[in-house]
Formats: sequence, structure tokens, C-alpha cells
Amino acid sequence: MTAPNPNWFLRARLKTRQLLLLIALDEQGNILRAAEVLCMTQPAASKQLKELEDMLGIALFERHPRGVAPTIYGESMIRHARMALTSLARAHEDIVALKSGMAGKVDVGSIMTPAMSLLPRAITRVKQQVPQLRIGVQIEASPELLERLQRGTLDFLIARITGFQDSGDLQYEELAPEPVVAVARVGHPLAERGSLSMHDLVQASWITPPPGSILRERFDQLFHNAGMEPPSDVVDTREIVLITSMLQMSDALNVMSEDVARRYQELGLLTILPVKLDCRMDPFGIVRRRDHVLTPGAELLLDAIRREALAAASATVPAAPVTAPAAMPAAPGVPAPYNLYDIALA
Repeated sequence: MTAPNPNWFLRARLKTRQLLLLIALDEQGNILRAAEVLCMTQPAASKQLKELEDMLGIALFERHPRGVAPTIYGESMIRHARMALTSLARAHEDIVALKSGMAGKVDVGSIMTPAMSLLPRAITRVKQQVPQLRIGVQIEASPELLERLQRGTLDFLIARITGFQDSGDLQYEELAPEPVVAVARVGHPLAERGSLSMHDLVQASWITPPPGSILRERFDQLFHNAGMEPPSDVVDTREIVLITSMLQMSDALNVMSEDVARRYQELGLLTILPVKLDCRMDPFGIVRRRDHVLTPGAELLLDAIRREALAAASATVPAAPVTAPAAMPAAPGVPAPYNLYDIALA
């Protein structure tokens, strides 16, 4: 018995136009409007949809008086159509880049902690080797990055995969754990003490991630484990502008990644309080789609990230030297720009 051809789309002569139609129907919810977007007639759009459904032997859309809505099969096909078209667009970008003497493009997503040190060092390493490689970076929370990865708009991520529901088609490679610390403004009264207790912390004002976030749950659990109720003087926010202002102008405290906090402490923007928190975020790592073949540029950046993570984790292996351009001085009377990180985003 002959095994079925896995490349059914080759036998069926699946058209790019049909993939575009699937996406337009999903976005417009109406065959007429979808046809207009693609500069087609409604009968032609209906015919192409029927041909595709007949080819698959399933209904991709449910017809309603006001339009159409994708079935469970349609949702799957739409997702793969988006990925296929994105891949074709990126292939064209790579070809254009190669023809012009460039080295292609790589798009990576990252949560904030690795974006503070690990990723910049890896990018600097790669750019020293291949200056023409175009590198795009998007900093977001893990759930948003995972959605973009599955839509095919990112090559890979440095993020967390914990709790993500549909991860069967994803490959995860752990890079580093992420302990957290308590931070405050420089000169905060609590920073002057030799050590702090949970009793000191419970009485303080806090800026914390909103309820429901991973870090907020673990923050609250710290106090429950000590037999206390969590602090009551709390501002729930992940708005960085508000966090920045409140930390600078008040005695409020914040909890964030240790790596991020150390970076801001080096810059003199905040101080890490002398208390050990039995709390940490889940480890982050490299996340990629199993069915996605990375470009040489993406593989190069991925290898640099692994090397930098290994160097950072080893006490005996120093990180690779980085030659960075000198910072541009701020204009007179204008403070240097900076951001504070709300770890709840990750």
C-alpha cells in the first residue's frame, strides 16, 4: 500500500491566493469584503474557498446571515496560512539582502531580563563578525512573544514557556534561572540597615505587579509563608513611567529580577535592599518552533546567546569582551534617559 503523500498541497496545487483569502476572511468576517480587499469578485472568492474545502474534505468556515466565522479546522488552516506567507515574505527579504551584499535578517523576541545584558552582548558579538546582518528585537511579555512566534513573525525567543497551553510544536532550551530582589531609591532608610526582616518589608509601601501575575502570586506567598498577610499599602501597576516616578519620589519598594536590579544599581538609579527573598521567577530559555528552519544569521545569533549564557553562568569563564561605542552625552540640563523594569511583564 502506498503511503499518503505528506506534501498534499503540491498534489492539490494549493494557491497563494487561497491562503490570502483565508486570512482576509478571518479579518473581514464577510466574503464580499474579503473579495474586495483582494480585488476579486465575490463569486471568484466563493469558488476558491469551495475548492479549498473540497480539497480538504472539511468546512473551514460556518456561514451565517451576517457573514462567516472559521471552524476549528479553519482556525488551524488560517494560522498555518499566516505562517506560510510570513515565511515566503522573509525568504524574499533574505534573497534581496544576499543580492545586495547583506547577510540577511533575524527577528528575535525577548523578555526584559535577558534584554538587559545577555542579548545585547550576544548581538554585539555577532555584529562584530557580520556587520551587515539586520537584527530586529522585540521586548514583550512571554505570552505575547509566544503568540508572535507561532504567527511566524519572530525567528526565536528568549522567554518562558511555563503555563503556555499550546506548546506541543515548540522547542525549549533552558538558559538561566531568575532570582528576584527588593529594590528602592538610592538613599532609602531601609538600605542603610545591615539586614532586613519580613516584618520590615510588610510595613513598607510597595509597587507590585497586578494580582494574577506570576510574580505577584509568589510575592504574596513570601508573606504567607512567614505567617503574615501581604502588605496592604500597595500600588498595583506594570506601567513603567509610574513605577519610575514613584520609586524616585517616595519610600516605596519594588521587586524585580536580580540581574536587572544589579544593572540599575551600577547606574546609580536604585539600590538593592539587604534582604534575601525566597522567591524567584521560572527560568527563561530559548523558544523556537520545531517546524521552522532558521536562517544562517539566526543560527549565528542563537549560538552567540548560548555562549554568553554559558559564560555568565560560569564563575571561571569570563564573558567575551565587548567593544561598545561611547555613550552620547545628554544635552545640558537634560538627564540621561533610563527605564525601570517591572518584572511582572515577563
